[in-house]
Parts: sequence; C-alpha cells; structure tokens
Amino acid sequence: MIRVVLPGHLQRLANVAGEVQLPVKGSVTTRSILDALEAGYPMLRGTIREHGTQERRAFIRFFTCGRDVSLDPPDAPLPDAVATGAERFMIVGAMAGG
Repeated sequence: MIRVVLPGHLQRLANVAGEVQLPVKGSVTTRSILDALEAGYPMLRGTIREHGTQERRAFIRFFTCGRDVSLDPPDAPLPDAVATGAERFMIVGAMAGG
C-alpha cells in the first residue's frame, strides 16, 4: 500500500484525516499514485492535476524521501521505500505572496 499525505484542504474535500493508503498496480510513479488517488477519491479530480492535460497544478508540489519530485517526469519510478510504504508520498499546497 502506498501512503499519501494530502494538504488540509484536500483532506476536508475527500473527507479523510491524516494519510490515505492506496493500492497501486504496476510501477509506482507519480502518475500511478495520482491515478489511484483520483480513482478512490473522485472528488479530488482537477484539484491536483488539470482536467484535460493531467499536468500538475501550479501551486501543488510532491515530496518523498526528503526530496521534491514535482518536476520529475510523471512516469519516472519512485524509490522502493515509497512502493513498500516505508516512506510517504506527500502532496503539498505551495504558498505564494508578497
């Protein structure tokens, strides 16, 4: 099971607390995690990725194993620690302002 941490506003939208555990079939990538997340929680569609292009929304970032994987190719394999559930895949709402 993959462990996913959502930002507070998406936790409320999905009606979950803390982290979500998801089964992911095949290679564990950012795309496969987000596909599984949106399949299990359809109310999240369009909140993390754009509806048409499936591109990451501008103020959303992905972190795992102590590094930012937001700009990595969506089909790049994630570390084994994510696939085994030892490490969490974190979705973070970035902050901006001045």
